[in-house]
Amino acid sequence: FIQMLCSAKKKDVLQLLRKAPEQMLPFIVETAVAAQSVASLAALSDFLDFSKESKSLLEKFLYAAAFSPRPSGQLLHLVLDKLDGKQLAPEVQETGIVAVGSLVGKLCRQKLCGLQQEVERGVETILAGLRDAKEESKVVIYLLALGNAALPKTIPTLLDHAEEGPTTITTAAVSALRQFPARHISSKVKRAMRRIFHEKRKNYEKTCRLAAAEILLDNEPSPMDVINILLAAKELETETATFLLLKVQNSLR
Repeated sequence: FIQMLCSAKKKDVLQLLRKAPEQMLPFIVETAVAAQSVASLAALSDFLDFSKESKSLLEKFLYAAAFSPRPSGQLLHLVLDKLDGKQLAPEVQETGIVAVGSLVGKLCRQKLCGLQQEVERGVETILAGLRDAKEESKVVIYLLALGNAALPKTIPTLLDHAEEGPTTITTAAVSALRQFPARHISSKVKRAMRRIFHEKRKNYEKTCRLAAAEILLDNEPSPMDVINILLAAKELETETATFLLLKVQNSLR
């Protein structure tokens, strides 16, 4: 079916979408996303009305885009256009932002960061949304999107939220930093993770401290980091201390 859509004309894909039985629509939408031909994406653009379609169908489209293994710039362009300047249901907006982060990250891993205008537009969409977000739950969504994108230039933003935000935001920011490959976990990032784990500036929630410890242990830990984490583990709950001990043992292996 994907191969058929790859060679189909836009008008044929559009007709298929418009005439399909309701229970078949999610399948056809997913397949059109998977095909990623110019015609199939253009047909989806005409067919999907984000102000009218059911939330479940729109979320199906966005999930299909987010999980696409090798997305194109045109797919990101389509998602951004559908999200841009529209009053959407909160669930659809949140899924869309996380999908944008995923698409940006995958395009950059394909070495298309500097070659696709849509990538810069996607990053700016996330950063602008993060700057404007007032509710904690919305800030968390934008931080998740930055984690999916895993772009080095966003690390300072994530560090600010990791150290200074309230509990849910610090946890989301540290979790986002865990998505970055080892080459981007700099000494500055490690210093911030030490301050969080050892609670140098303020108290942090247990999940956040554990995530900070994992970043330290998973990215070429120094002997002193290992010693200090083990010493601190003695003051933690049994389950947490056991978890950290297993992480250290895995690092040693």
